[in-house]
Amino acid sequence: MICSPGSRPSPGSRPSACSPAPPPPRPGGAPAPSWPPPSPPATRRWSPRVDARRALRHLKVLSDEIGWRIAGTPSEHRAARYIAGCLRDLGYTVELQPFPVADKYLAEIRSRGERVWQCSASPQGAVASVDGTVVDVGRVTEVTGDVRGRLVLFDRITGMETEQAKAAANAGAAAALVVNARSETYPERKPGSFVPTLKETVAIPVLGLAEYHGERIRAGARRLSFAVTHHSGLTSYNVLAERKATLPNPTGKAVIVSAHYDSVPGSPGANDDGSGTVLCLELARVLKRLPTQQAVRVCLWGSEEYGLVGARHYVKQLDEAGVGRITGCFQNDMVATSHPPAGTYWLLSVDGADNTTTAAVNAAAHRLGYTDQTKGPTARGSSDHEAFFERGIPAGNFSWRGGEAPSQLEPFYHSPEDTIAQNVSLERLQVSLELIGCALYDVARRK
Repeated sequence: MICSPGSRPSPGSRPSACSPAPPPPRPGGAPAPSWPPPSPPATRRWSPRVDARRALRHLKVLSDEIGWRIAGTPSEHRAARYIAGCLRDLGYTVELQPFPVADKYLAEIRSRGERVWQCSASPQGAVASVDGTVVDVGRVTEVTGDVRGRLVLFDRITGMETEQAKAAANAGAAAALVVNARSETYPERKPGSFVPTLKETVAIPVLGLAEYHGERIRAGARRLSFAVTHHSGLTSYNVLAERKATLPNPTGKAVIVSAHYDSVPGSPGANDDGSGTVLCLELARVLKRLPTQQAVRVCLWGSEEYGLVGARHYVKQLDEAGVGRITGCFQNDMVATSHPPAGTYWLLSVDGADNTTTAAVNAAAHRLGYTDQTKGPTARGSSDHEAFFERGIPAGNFSWRGGEAPSQLEPFYHSPEDTIAQNVSLERLQVSLELIGCALYDVARRK
């Protein structure tokens, strides 16, 4: 798509990804190098630049405008259409690959002076609309006093959610709102929304709030209105784009760069995984201009947050010949957090062994001078690279995390505060773009 500098997209349209912008500074103030690195003769005639600010334009659409992107729901579908449109504009052949996903019970909550919130609701609670005033009872399983027609706010007691919900219902409350509790394993993380799974049905809605929601209610958002919706018969989509090799590719080899574009309920998913999604879109823009020996596939997975459903569906559809043609999958999951302690860029393979993707990123780190920020390969699954590993395809997941272990994530992980303003670093996104871009191009040029 040819874009006019300075033009503004109309509401609901795709913003420009084409007008030039200077790249953000690298950590330490050093100027960003040209990408790909100029050493191979085949690249000297090219002067493309990966640019985190271009990627940020896409992220503003996904995270700020669309917001939460829940598997199989209209919000995820809107994101899929946006991503597919961007890739088609770049000249890629694009397919939306459908697959079924489970029902969702979700609530949208409104309060004067607050942005709209979203959370999960209990399937065992009522599907209804409610408007009322909050009564805060804290960490209890019994309700005393007059709460008839009110919204009873609990602090979650794990394993006792049924007792809390029944206590509110038996007291005549209009709804039970249960604020999630921090885990003992990761007490530094602010818990997000959760699904209150009850042992029996209750006659009122039961919502699983994030810690953030509880904070806002206790700060003064005491009058709430919400509607619980049961989303059923759902279909999610993988967005699959391909650019054919420009050089002879007799065996049909292809390399994949990927991310998941869905988010958990209530979270706008800026870092998880809007950042990986827009990294893929920006690399797609640059790679369309470069000669490659292999095809380049850009794959954005739906429904990762519900068990890697999209990636597993994609891999399941491959026959053995299709598996053999894939030379590697570079999965990008949470590649831009601004959380200061998460200053290590981890190279993660399911078994901890080196493979085509992790070796290529390590080599890129050496060429670009980022070896002091990278670590691995280290054993860790929990993202879409698992699906490829299970079929014997070289795959790695690449992510900014704490330096001691890849389990050290930012406090806003899976929370309503995973926003661009609070949880995205342009500098780290730029480093991610350079590392994956160089590594991906290196593999794509191999016969």
